Amino acid sequence: MSVETLRPGLAGETSELVTEAVSARHIGSGDLRVYATPAMVALIERASVLLLAPHLAPGHSTVGTGLTVRHLAPTPLGKTVRARVEVVSVNGGRIGLRAEVWDEVEKVGEAEHERAVIDVERFLRRVEGKRA
Repeated sequence: MSVETLRPGLAGETSELVTEAVSARHIGSGDLRVYATPAMVALIERASVLLLAPHLAPGHSTVGTGLTVRHLAPTPLGKTVRARVEVVSVNGGRIGLRAEVWDEVEKVGEAEHERAVIDVERFLRRVEGKRA
């Protein structure tokens, strides 16, 4: 498959249990035992990667290039959160996505996310160039 199969409206979701490991206190983004904003960002990115991967040519991946996130409500430990991501635009190798994050009670977050399609080998050569 290739990026040409990506179309606005394509959607997917993933979820995770809110544990101490993804709490604001543990991550260091706050001192409360509630779902952390950085964990929400990671969940949105993970859902996006999982959605896009089947549409990429071998040797290609995506990297995040932009994210605007709003954390709307707290989620306590023991609850499950799920991120639903949807492709809203495809412009060459740039993919725009919209995300909503829900816990078992309400919408707890939303985001606009952009990812870029990369050639993995070329990208890693650039990374190695920075080591030299």
